[in-house]
Amino acid sequence: MSTKPSALPAYRALLASGELTSRAEQAWQRLEDCDLCARHCRVNRRETLAGVACHSGERAVVASYGAHHGEEECLSGWAGSGTIFFSWCNLRCVYCQNWDISQRGSGREVDPAELARIMLSLQAQGCHNINLVSPSHVVAQIIAAVALAANDGLRLPLVYNTGGYDSLEALALLAGIIDIYMPDMQYGDPLLARRYSRVRDHVAVNRAAVKAMHRQVGDLVVDESGLARRGLLVRHLVLPNGISGTGEVLRFVADELSRNTYLNLMDQYRPCYRADDFPELSRPLSSDEYREALAMAEANGLRRLDRRSRRARFAD
Repeated sequence: MSTKPSALPAYRALLASGELTSRAEQAWQRLEDCDLCARHCRVNRRETLAGVACHSGERAVVASYGAHHGEEECLSGWAGSGTIFFSWCNLRCVYCQNWDISQRGSGREVDPAELARIMLSLQAQGCHNINLVSPSHVVAQIIAAVALAANDGLRLPLVYNTGGYDSLEALALLAGIIDIYMPDMQYGDPLLARRYSRVRDHVAVNRAAVKAMHRQVGDLVVDESGLARRGLLVRHLVLPNGISGTGEVLRFVADELSRNTYLNLMDQYRPCYRADDFPELSRPLSSDEYREALAMAEANGLRRLDRRSRRARFAD
C-alpha cells in the first residue's frame, strides 16, 4: 500500500516533549543491570564485560557506515540507505555471513556524541534513512545518540535492522523512536534455533518481539516515491534442507501479524563461517527450495514481497 505519511519521523515528537531525553536516561540506567536484549545477562555493562554475551560495554563498536544501495528497494531508493553496522551480536549463528563483525568484533568504539555525528553525516550525504544494523545489544547507546542527533537536526526515519532476538523491555523504550522495524524471523523450530544460533527460546522470543514491533508501527507504509516511511518489514532467510521452518514462519506472519506484511524472502544463503561443520548447512540453497518458499508465501496469502524476492534467479 502507498499513502501519504507524516513528513517527520516519530522521534521528533518525543524530542519536543522532552520524552526522548528521558528515554535515553532510562536506557542508560538499564545498562547497570542489563536486560536490553533477550539474553537478559543482568550484568553491569558500565563496569565490566565479564559475563556479557555481546562483548559490549558503555560504548558501541561500529564496524562501518555509509550509503548502502543493496537493501530492500523501499529503503535504498536512489540515494542509498544510511547504514551503520554495529559490531558484535547477541546471536551466535554458525552460518553468519558477517562473522568477522558479529563474532570477532572488528571495528572501533564510539561514544553517543560520535554516533550522533555519524547519523548526521549520513543525512548530509542525502541518505533516505538511518539503518541501524545489529542494534539489539546497543539500544541504550542508540537512543542516547538519537537524542543528541535529533537536537542537532536529524530528521530521517530510523530503521531497526535486527536479528530478532530482542527484549520487550528494550522495545518499550524504543516505542515512538523507531519508525521502521526490520526483524529477521529465522526459525520455526526452537531446537534448530538453539543448534544453529546458540540461544534458548528463540522462536517464542522472536515472535513476541515481532508482534510488539507490529503493534507499535503497523504494516509498512511507503510514500509516493516508493520509500518506506513507517511500519514493519520482515526478513526470512531460507536455509537448505528445511532448517529455517519457512512454512511455520509464514503461517505465523499471515495469521498473527498481517497478510499485508511486507516480506523479504531471502535466497542468498551460502555456507559461511562454521557452516561446513554442519553437513546439512554445507551447500547453497537450491532453486527448487526457494520456489517452494515462494509457493508457501502465496498459499498463506502473503503477496507483498520485496521485488528482489519476486525477481529471484538461480544458477544451480
